[in-house]
Amino acid sequence: MKYRAVIFDLFGTLVDNFSSAEYDKVLRDMASIFKVNADDFSRAWRDSFPERVNGSHASHQASIEYVCRRLGVPCTKAKIERAAALRLDYTSRTMIARPDAVETLTILRRRGYKTALISDCSHETPAVWKQTPFATLFDVTVFSCVAGMKKPDPRIYRLATEGLGVKPQDCLYIGDGSSRELTGARAAGMHPVMIRDPGETTDTHYIEREDDWDGPRISFLKEVLDLLK
Repeated sequence: MKYRAVIFDLFGTLVDNFSSAEYDKVLRDMASIFKVNADDFSRAWRDSFPERVNGSHASHQASIEYVCRRLGVPCTKAKIERAAALRLDYTSRTMIARPDAVETLTILRRRGYKTALISDCSHETPAVWKQTPFATLFDVTVFSCVAGMKKPDPRIYRLATEGLGVKPQDCLYIGDGSSRELTGARAAGMHPVMIRDPGETTDTHYIEREDDWDGPRISFLKEVLDLLK
């Protein structure tokens, strides 16, 4: 067996990336709770991405409080909880597995491959994780907001391989390339493969995606099974 484990990204890989239109609507609804200009709130929220995903904030409520503080907007606990509920609900609604995701993961595990997830995400994602169809399909899950680091930091890949008990060179890494994750996986010693949904729309929201990737590519998760033959 050439590989012992397959490590996956989450957004843009196992589930679709956020819709920009829906993402913007949630931010506008959050801004209305605090009676602040929607564009100002959206800009501050997006600018806070590094802090929200690298563990600087203890919770998604803390992220909202941080943005309000940056904007000089008074925020009561009740208002923070209302805004946090909007974010949590939105995150839950985005956790729809791509058509071949669960089947592919199930087959991999049946064939004896170890599986891990590495996701750059804020605290809403681990908060809803147990309610997703993926909860029982991974041996190791690494959420950046919990780990305190984000891709392409080599340490985040090492957390996954050490948790699995495998060497980086024994791992196939599958991701859409956000946050320079494929370059990071390659530097960590893994074998990265880009996945891009051919049906992806121009409304897709993503962060620092490496469109210049020169390595192997696939369009559907089920193609991972062919890579392992």
